[in-house]
Amino acid sequence: QVQLQESGPGLVKPSQTLSLTCTVSGGSITANYYYWSWIRQPPGKGLEWMGAISYSGNTYYNPPLTSRTSISRDTSKNQFTLQLSTVTPEDTAVYYCARSASTTGWGKPRTADFDSWGQGTQVTVSS
Repeated sequence: QVQLQESGPGLVKPSQTLSLTCTVSGGSITANYYYWSWIRQPPGKGLEWMGAISYSGNTYYNPPLTSRTSISRDTSKNQFTLQLSTVTPEDTAVYYCARSASTTGWGKPRTADFDSWGQGTQVTVSS
């Protein structure tokens, strides 16, 4: 059974870049035909899909976040990473990494659209 674990700083200052890593165990991030996503949930709001990297290394981003978001991977470590630049307090959220076999959850993500989730990590943007 694949397991995902997010890691990274819990506090980021405004205007800085948020960097998170998702470490995957029990399965390869290059396995056909999965997508590996970053999803966040601001306090009191719903889930927001941020972007994904495919098994082949292609990247996809939520249009409103495209200019600030970068997703990459390290296949030797079976990890993928999120970088979100120029953060503001509105980027405060619980950040999740997740796996899916389709793009169904890329609009309005639901828990069931992804077959594996990390436990989530709280990131607060504050000076």
